[in-house]
Amino acid sequence: MTIADLRVQNLIIFEAISGSRAYGTHLPHSDTDVKGVFILPEDHFFGLDYVPQVANETNDEVFYELRRFVELLLKNNPTVLELLGTPADCVVYQHPLFAEFQARDFLSKLCRQSFAEYAVAQIRKAKGLNKKINHPEPPARKSVLDFCYVTVGAGAQPVTIWLARQGYQAAQCGLANVPHLTDLYALFVDATPGRAHGYRGLVRDPETSQGVQLSAVPKGEVPVAYLSFNRNGYSTYCRVFREYWEWVEKRNAERYQNTVQHGKNYDAKNMLHVFRLLQMAEEIAVSGQLHVRRPNREFLLQIRRGAFEYEELVAEAEQLVVRVEAAFARSVLPEAPDKDSTEKLLRRVRRVFYTSA
Repeated sequence: MTIADLRVQNLIIFEAISGSRAYGTHLPHSDTDVKGVFILPEDHFFGLDYVPQVANETNDEVFYELRRFVELLLKNNPTVLELLGTPADCVVYQHPLFAEFQARDFLSKLCRQSFAEYAVAQIRKAKGLNKKINHPEPPARKSVLDFCYVTVGAGAQPVTIWLARQGYQAAQCGLANVPHLTDLYALFVDATPGRAHGYRGLVRDPETSQGVQLSAVPKGEVPVAYLSFNRNGYSTYCRVFREYWEWVEKRNAERYQNTVQHGKNYDAKNMLHVFRLLQMAEEIAVSGQLHVRRPNREFLLQIRRGAFEYEELVAEAEQLVVRVEAAFARSVLPEAPDKDSTEKLLRRVRRVFYTSA
């Protein structure tokens, strides 16, 4: 089923322009996002192939089936709740039945989690992006040997430096486990003509190996030093390296260029939504009302333009989180929406839609 099918079969009961144009934070080049609600044909609904959601290829047009829409309302999902607060100039179409869904009947203390905790996650995301921008990973991946150290007196040296200073080659070295000590190895050097001991070196392949390799050591050989492999450090490095280059590959090029151009090294659009969500959450807790169109457009656009320092925004957002938590602690909102009355509403709307179709 496609959005075109929904239109042809007159299944849409609500359609609206959403996102930045609904918030009032759009710019001339901003995309136009569309969201809405539809009702499956009766035969389709009672069959096996329930369709909870229909979207276009770019996912900037999304329509929720009525049951899915109600399920998300009961969870106080911000994206779906905002449909009930759509400014009049953004409503494309509204079936009379949709008017029975009012934001005041669904707002609850669950908004603390759905709005504020999502915003907190965005703050963490912004911090992570800040780190990626300011501490980029070089294209060349480090190897296991970069995390290996050799004991020297009471200290240690990176194995590559130690080898160079001793005049040894990695290929003439052999490692053996030290009993009862994790990731510590006795290091032997084969100084015989033709390397008769046949040591295997320190790693199988410097570029692909995930750990050191051991060698068979002749009885009576004495280690020249001990080698420690920082396995945890190597594992952490590999994860960070992988995540960084996955981010480079998948990042939104336009948003990244905007981040670089304003010079503050944070995703400005991301931080705009942090403040929007937190401010909406506080308003819901204090007034019990949902305001989608933001009254402080210029402040939010200043964030988007990079007018503030990153640390300043994070500190202010974290203070706002504290205010939101306090506001919900005092709020008279119910703990959650009334599930029973909502289910009755769902049944009634669907029944009327099918009988009038």
